[in-house]
Amino acid sequence: MNEPQPSVSLDKLQETLGYRFRDVSLLQRALTHPSYVNEHPEEDVRDNQRLEFLGDAVIDFVAADWVYRSYTDFDEGRMTRLRAVLVRTETLAHFAREVGVGQALRLGHGEAEAGGGERDANLCDAFEAVVGAVYFDAGMRAARATVEPFFGPVAETALAEAADQDAKSRLQEWSQAELKVTPRYRIVSARGPDHAKTFVAEVLLEDRAVGRGLGPSKQAAEQAAAQAACQSLIELDITPPEA
Repeated sequence: MNEPQPSVSLDKLQETLGYRFRDVSLLQRALTHPSYVNEHPEEDVRDNQRLEFLGDAVIDFVAADWVYRSYTDFDEGRMTRLRAVLVRTETLAHFAREVGVGQALRLGHGEAEAGGGERDANLCDAFEAVVGAVYFDAGMRAARATVEPFFGPVAETALAEAADQDAKSRLQEWSQAELKVTPRYRIVSARGPDHAKTFVAEVLLEDRAVGRGLGPSKQAAEQAAAQAACQSLIELDITPPEA
């Protein structure tokens, strides 16, 4: 049986990661899936699970520290939610794909044939192990410098999506507090075939339309209308409460 070979070299991975190991065997271990060890009992090799354990703790701390320093106006709840986005399995798997971890993994034949190099769980575990290896090789400063550059784009996207999704709640909270009225929504048009309709919604405060938006569903159109209304209030320097 021909053993699947990693398609990304350790040198290339270190270059992409932006960190060069003093002890490259740590990186090799971080990229060794348990399935490889199980299929090669004759080799003196260890899997990445202990480094994964270490890296999980390091990433959680670095993410908390980064959020705390980057968003000084966030309360505990918002910091907790953002940190959760940064350290969840899907996010860490995305980071792993950015640097080519999947192509550098050492997998057992069966795991490789089953697409293990693309599984979020495997990629997340390997990325945590790599960060654990960086920490073990050179300490927290090196681990922080390796991980933090990944956080900014994901945080910006997550916060933008949260703002859009929560626009109706923000608008209702503000309008009930300031105007003693509850926003009303109405669908003013629906265009396109049944399988691909676009809805247009308006949001009204009392009888005045204050925002209009469109979307592929009534709910999405209402959210877009609420976001437009919130933006109008911001431009008038009448800011709805932040989520």
